[in-house]
Amino acid sequence: MKTRQLHRGLCIGILSLLMMLLLPWQLQAQPPEQETQAETDTQIRQRLTGIYEVLEPLSAVEVDVRDGVVLLSGAVSNETQAERALSLAEQLPGVILVDDGIQRRLDVQGNLSPLLQQLENNVMQWLRALPLFAIALLIFAVIVYLGYALARWSALWQRLTPNAFLSELVAQTVRTIAIMLGLIVALSLMGATTLMATILGSAGVVGLAIGFAVRDTIENYISSIMLSLRQPFRANDHVVINEHEGKVVRLTSRATVLMTLDGNQLRIPNSTVFKAVILNYSSNPQRRFAFELGVDAADDPVAAMKVGTDAIKALSFILTEPEPNALIQTVGDSNIVLCFTGWIDQEKTNFGRARSLAIRVVTSMLDEQGFTMPEPIYRLRFDNTDPIATALEAGSNDSVNKNDMHHSNRGQSAVAEMGSKRQMIDSDRAVAADKLLDVSPDTHLEAMVNDERAQKHDDDLLDPQRPVE
Repeated sequence: MKTRQLHRGLCIGILSLLMMLLLPWQLQAQPPEQETQAETDTQIRQRLTGIYEVLEPLSAVEVDVRDGVVLLSGAVSNETQAERALSLAEQLPGVILVDDGIQRRLDVQGNLSPLLQQLENNVMQWLRALPLFAIALLIFAVIVYLGYALARWSALWQRLTPNAFLSELVAQTVRTIAIMLGLIVALSLMGATTLMATILGSAGVVGLAIGFAVRDTIENYISSIMLSLRQPFRANDHVVINEHEGKVVRLTSRATVLMTLDGNQLRIPNSTVFKAVILNYSSNPQRRFAFELGVDAADDPVAAMKVGTDAIKALSFILTEPEPNALIQTVGDSNIVLCFTGWIDQEKTNFGRARSLAIRVVTSMLDEQGFTMPEPIYRLRFDNTDPIATALEAGSNDSVNKNDMHHSNRGQSAVAEMGSKRQMIDSDRAVAADKLLDVSPDTHLEAMVNDERAQKHDDDLLDPQRPVE
């Protein structure tokens, strides 16, 4: 019994000794005790209070922290200050939630004083920046002046570009580049790079929107450039643009101006002219006319063709090369349609008058040679078995006989009067015939074009020195 108690006491002593030896090691291995939540709340409250005291508009805000929840109270001048106080509290580490208990006073003095202070600071800042602003403005003015001086050097741009329109376009481009460069340098000097980027970005967006809005105008402007380079016609050229015919007056930066054959002014947008089918009669002085005449089906068409071509060759204004020609156009039931052609020099002969005179001469020669030019034939059928038609025919014959006797008496009395009038008509016809035989070019329309070109010549893009495309 005593032995057992002795052994028990010995074990307890050994265990006690071991625990005493291992206790320092356990204390060293154990991590330091974490800060309590109360200490954390205190730190948050002190830090946030210190921040609010530094910021004068937020100095009246009271702070209370409970288990990571920040309770704000007190009063500020406006909503902006309250939002600022809440934002600062939410940014602190350890804050779980922010309770907004701040009162907005919205008083006049509290809201007006910061505004006045900010305005004063801005004015003082602008006053301090005036010398720098003056230097930037001076640099901008110098760059723009040099750009405009370079743009006014018209001799250089006319030498580099083929026409006046492109030289003016290049000069305008130089002016624009000078303005943009001066603006960039001035803003960079003032440190307003952000403003410069904003201006350039806004200009790009506005330019894109304007481009979509005025795309037709831009297309017309580009067409003007292409037409000024191509030169598809010259002044006083006789052209047909789509269905519009006339003489070219000028080519402007917006439209092509024509003088119609009626003497009216016609303006066609250059975008339409650039895409149109253009027929230029003046590009080649030689021009062919053609007309059709019909002869009886019983006549010899080959003989009629020879008579007609010989008659055309006899005209002095007809070119011998290429020779006049004739061909059978169509064959109808009662006639044969012949087509006669001839060539003239437009610089010496009026096309319309020449064609008219040729038709007249060929018609007369065919008639003299015994060729018949048939007219439309109409066939009428009468049924003689109808008694009403027979009676009407008999009555009409009686009336025709009576009318013939009456008109014969009146005709004999008017022969003398008609004789004198016929002599006067013959003399007038002789004078008119002399005018009809005149096939010289009509210079009246050309004179009208020259007069209009003399009034305005600065906006003309037509260059007589450049070859026509």
